[in-house]
Amino acid sequence: MKQVTKSRAAGLTIGALSRRTGCNIETIRFYEKQGLVPAPPRTEGGHRVYDGTHLQRLGFIRRSRDLGFTLEEVRALLRLADGHHTCAEVQALALEHLDSVRRKIADLQHLERTLSETADRCTGGDVPDCP
Repeated sequence: MKQVTKSRAAGLTIGALSRRTGCNIETIRFYEKQGLVPAPPRTEGGHRVYDGTHLQRLGFIRRSRDLGFTLEEVRALLRLADGHHTCAEVQALALEHLDSVRRKIADLQHLERTLSETADRCTGGDVPDCP
């Protein structure tokens, strides 16, 4: 592990990184173990010290996960962001996820119609045989 110089010691602790990103501390450690977030340098006392790069990368991971990307898809996106793929590979991944998003939207629209129709048929009374 790299040692932190005095100028880097003013970086973020794992707790501060957690608060800034809204990501659980254990989740941050998990992402490090999975290689999604690079291991941060450490102080002479062994404490992790994160910087803006870690903050940005973790924010990207969290947002990707919020959008429904799997860990493997996030890994692929990070490789793309790091410049390790061709434009055709980027397009293929984007189109694949776009197809998945469209299927989810269609499913949600179907669910919305079903719930709306159910609510419209219900009178809101106290009878046990509500449609």
